[in-house]
Amino acid sequence: MTLLEQNKLRWEKCHVSAVKGPAFAKIADRIKANKAVYDDIAKATGVPWWFIGMVHYRESNLNMATNIANGQAFNKKTTIVPKGRGPFKSFKDAAIDALVNCPPYAAKNKDWSAAGALTKFEAYNGLGYANKGLPSPYVWSGTDQYVKGKYVADHVFDPNVVDVQMGGAGILKFLGIFNKATGGGTAVVVAAGGGLVYTYWHLFLDHWVLYSLGLATTAFIIDLIIYKIRNRKTT
Repeated sequence: MTLLEQNKLRWEKCHVSAVKGPAFAKIADRIKANKAVYDDIAKATGVPWWFIGMVHYRESNLNMATNIANGQAFNKKTTIVPKGRGPFKSFKDAAIDALVNCPPYAAKNKDWSAAGALTKFEAYNGLGYANKGLPSPYVWSGTDQYVKGKYVADHVFDPNVVDVQMGGAGILKFLGIFNKATGGGTAVVVAAGGGLVYTYWHLFLDHWVLYSLGLATTAFIIDLIIYKIRNRKTT
């Protein structure tokens, strides 16, 4: 089975628990806040804005002073892979160079399905996990497809280390790009139309006391109505 096929299956099975939901939602909101910047880069490269945002998050936690190729400052020449890039005048210039001229050459990708995007996304962190037959935390951390195991240095894999940074798949679900449901038990569910349920999830977290009182009041009114109806039938 190819990595693309594996990621397709993982995407279809992938669930995000309610515990991890708020963290993914916050990241998705931060990426959406940068959409205008990513859209400008997308026009120059053909790479979708949401993919650019996902790479930006994993490489440098959405820091606009960095190069999305590796998280180093864009106004200095890079010293880690890809080495020797830059310096650049802007975040946009550095991002275009990274997507067009640096491996894994996202601008050349033709498959922007969920599985295709995630497979290209995984290539940004290398295929060491795939070579071991393991799900990459770069993609799956924070979902039920990943438990533990992480490269803690170049070519150094520790099977007991847990990657605490959220992975691309969960972010993609919370961006609502493919309107793919996620959940299971107490999990949060993506709504059609681009993450509608996540918006209400935020509102609930911010105003849960008011919502709880509202639900209790509604339940009381319903019980009262039922009581009156039953009482009317017996008199």
